[in-house]
Amino acid sequence: MWEMAQAATSLIEENVLEWTKTDNRRLLHVVFRVGNLDKTIKFYTGCLGMKVLRKRDIPEDGYTNAFLGYGPEESHFSMELTYNYGVDNYEVGTGFGYFGIAVESLSKTIDLVKLKGGRVTQDPSQVKDGSTFIASVEDPDGYTCELIERGLTLEPLCQVMLRVGDLDRSIDFYRRAFGMELLWKRDNPEYRYTNAVMGYGPEDRNAVLVLTYNYGVREYSKGNGYAQIAVGTDNVYKTAEAIKICGGEIIREPGPLPGINTKITVCLDPDGWKTVFVDNIDFLKEQE
Repeated sequence: MWEMAQAATSLIEENVLEWTKTDNRRLLHVVFRVGNLDKTIKFYTGCLGMKVLRKRDIPEDGYTNAFLGYGPEESHFSMELTYNYGVDNYEVGTGFGYFGIAVESLSKTIDLVKLKGGRVTQDPSQVKDGSTFIASVEDPDGYTCELIERGLTLEPLCQVMLRVGDLDRSIDFYRRAFGMELLWKRDNPEYRYTNAVMGYGPEDRNAVLVLTYNYGVREYSKGNGYAQIAVGTDNVYKTAEAIKICGGEIIREPGPLPGINTKITVCLDPDGWKTVFVDNIDFLKEQE
């Protein structure tokens, strides 16, 4: 009897994990806190060409959100900037890496950032493979934006990089629990780090998650600035079940949010990075 129960449980778990691969998922937005909302909006719109997609003030909870990006939220990855009343600075920490943004001309973008008083932390240079040119700038709150020179692209806001303590563990978790694909993995022994790019489709058409392992570094400080990534799903209840099966920590059980009734579930990955899964239909209703 016990063996039959175990076999039934294993079959259920296998079906749930298989479902994550076929669930209708994509990266919706990345959330981070800023000390001066107007100043940060001015940077991303004036220097990097984003548009303000929507803005909402929640006075009863003491914060304001602004959503920025390069296209409608129902089809594009975006940034959710959060300003908490009276808080003018945050600690970025050592774990957050950068936001990757594709631009048509690095030189023109860098010149514009300098003209508008932005901080350039790395001038345009060619990466080791010789096929890509990058540069880095800092936004007003100290978050790094890595600029990648590309032609016209469907998703200019294309990457979020986070550092992890065990790359193979993280790859396994994101594949099994989140249903992501490992798009590529590259070791850079000269600079003592390895990158793995995870996502829900080709990186020339979708935003991706870049996981970075620095040789010998197992833990990072997260600060209090970077918050989370939101991912769309057709079923937050099955999503939470899959995450639990894979050893992830659910910090908000699946269900509707008070007031707006959008169904979500919230989890932590093995390094403590937070992800919010949002019901796809409810997310589209929010846009309306």
